[in-house]
Amino acid sequence: RIHPNLFVLMPTLRETASQCCKQVYIGTAVLPKPLFLLDHDDEVDGDDDGTSRPKIKCGTVATVESGDAISKTSSPTRYAQVLSSEFNSVVIEHHLKWAPLVHSIPGPIHQSSPPTTRLGKYDFHHVDTMVDFAMKHNLHIKGHVLVWHVTSPPFLEDMTGEEVRECVRRHIFTTMAYFKGRIKMWDVVNESLASDGTLVENVFYRKMGENYIEECFRMAHEADPEAFLIYNDNKVEGCGYGYDDESVCRGDRRAAPNQMKSDGFYNLLKSLVDKGVPVHGAGMQAHFNAGGVKHQ
Repeated sequence: RIHPNLFVLMPTLRETASQCCKQVYIGTAVLPKPLFLLDHDDEVDGDDDGTSRPKIKCGTVATVESGDAISKTSSPTRYAQVLSSEFNSVVIEHHLKWAPLVHSIPGPIHQSSPPTTRLGKYDFHHVDTMVDFAMKHNLHIKGHVLVWHVTSPPFLEDMTGEEVRECVRRHIFTTMAYFKGRIKMWDVVNESLASDGTLVENVFYRKMGENYIEECFRMAHEADPEAFLIYNDNKVEGCGYGYDDESVCRGDRRAAPNQMKSDGFYNLLKSLVDKGVPVHGAGMQAHFNAGGVKHQ
């Protein structure tokens, strides 16, 4: 028994992970506002220069207004303190996706500018601030994501197949080259599967053909041969057999939820590996309830 007057310091998640016999990443997604500006749970205190820091809600993908907004935060936010003490890995939640880099979030250059259709002009400012924070605190970084139809720039729809292929190649090489040596693990393609396990006929499928995933992985490996490359998808954990409340009473078994997508996930990765495609890992997003896994 522990004496009630004694304080027992429990190890953090990060400290626990460091004791594992294999490398274990305890990760979380990061956004710039909660990382650098006080959220709604933090007190608003005056800085030494007499200025006060605003209350900012965490649940946003919006950017900080300028570099000045970051520099005025003299002490770390509660979010940043917990992140650096409990976690040893981060993934950029939104700002490293293709559209935010070139289309929907212009960055600090022209904050009031409308979305742009410019090609070849990237703004890595917001990602740099988060990557620099992670490196300062010795946090592993996963790049998310190079190719995902949901966050691809809309001007791809107006291009020919060869133009899209060249644009994808330029995007992969530009982004991976910029962060080479800092980001060593990447989600290359994200959520390409439909619920029945077949490929979604998204803009990349329609423009580049059904082998676009293989092409993207080969491009990424060429851009950075040392990078660890991942295919990522959701609702693919429901394999085998499962039970629902009625079947338990009857003693019946039924196919697990999302069985077809789970099979499609396995078959896609097996096909890529069999063809010698440089895919090194499988990302399962583990939305357990949303993915149909009834018991947590």
